Amino acid sequence: MPLQEFSALLLLATAMSFSPGPNTTLSTALAANHGLRRSLRFVVAVPVGWTLLLILCALGVGALVTSVPVLRWGIKAVGIGYLLWLAWKLSASQQLAQARPSQLQVGFVQGVLLQFVNIKAWLLALTIVAGWVAGQADFTGRMLVVLPVMAFYALSSNLLYACIGAVLRQWLARGQRLLWFNRGMAVLLIATAMWMLRA
Repeated sequence: MPLQEFSALLLLATAMSFSPGPNTTLSTALAANHGLRRSLRFVVAVPVGWTLLLILCALGVGALVTSVPVLRWGIKAVGIGYLLWLAWKLSASQQLAQARPSQLQVGFVQGVLLQFVNIKAWLLALTIVAGWVAGQADFTGRMLVVLPVMAFYALSSNLLYACIGAVLRQWLARGQRLLWFNRGMAVLLIATAMWMLRA
């Protein structure tokens, strides 16, 4: 892959991976509520799920989804519904996880599956396949460059957001701070769901 194309890929990966979205919001909220160690299952699940999504898009599933409106709307509906459910659960959580273990349980499998109903993940995967992989003679070589780069960015961005949540954890334990933090994260999830509705 030429250096100019690779540089453009890195710029896109940086902008999309580190901007707020459902993954980074959940990474922050999980670490703030459960601690960094417990949030790592979700943090690691994001690049695993996203890599699977990218591979499927490169193999033609992405073209199928974009050409069949019912599939596209089905993915949107499930994704929006899941984000709204998470926002509702999060907005009611006002104590750290040790006191309320039932609140906001998002594990590895849910993290992987979330990528398949995350419109931001689909848009990024389709953009990368269209711009860097599809129609190229060196399909395999390009995938071997794109996959580890994008997995690294997915892991790095979610780990960074989780670390921010973990740093805030003790400060949030006082008074009503966690409740308002969680409600703020819930609003971000709702805003993401509304963006997904229009995307």
